[in-house]
Amino acid sequence: MTIVKYSLEEFVHDMSQLVDELPDQERLLNKGSSYLERLVNNPEAIPEEFRMPAGTRGRNANHGTYLLHHGSNGLLITSVVWGPGDHIGSHDHRTWGLIGVMDNFITETRFRRQDDRSREGFAQLERDRVNLVKPGDVSLLIPDVDEIHQMDNFSDRPTAEIHVYGNDLRGLERSRFDLDACTVTNFTTTRFDNC
Repeated sequence: MTIVKYSLEEFVHDMSQLVDELPDQERLLNKGSSYLERLVNNPEAIPEEFRMPAGTRGRNANHGTYLLHHGSNGLLITSVVWGPGDHIGSHDHRTWGLIGVMDNFITETRFRRQDDRSREGFAQLERDRVNLVKPGDVSLLIPDVDEIHQMDNFSDRPTAEIHVYGNDLRGLERSRFDLDACTVTNFTTTRFDNC
């Protein structure tokens, strides 16, 4: 019998209460990070089906994105699984976010936007840093400051993460960047693999 030290339900309760308090962004990210660290250090808190690629159930057999919670206060919690060799190019989020690694590791490349955003469809990015994010680590997404990244699973095993956002990504207009062409295009997430 597995004893879960900090459950998904406790995490949802703590994060919901924190978001409802309407703290400033710094307090929200600091306190939320401590909750997320506790959760990702207890992988058993997330059902195994949400820690594996979607396979034939999803749009991309090597990937999985599962809705775990969507609150009336905007709080969105998902499980994202990057299969071996999985990659997503540079993109933004347009909401605050916390990303915690549960299983394996992922390479996260962060970018800073260098242009003044005045030209439609044009974006010039500069690579800021590359981090190997390991189990128990939490990355912060701060809108317009530090939120553009690309993710790569260079390993031969799936990497499971928990993503926490201040808004539902479904229907939220975001940007995808082409580094070589210096272009930016809009996109939206339409669904998750389990709903």
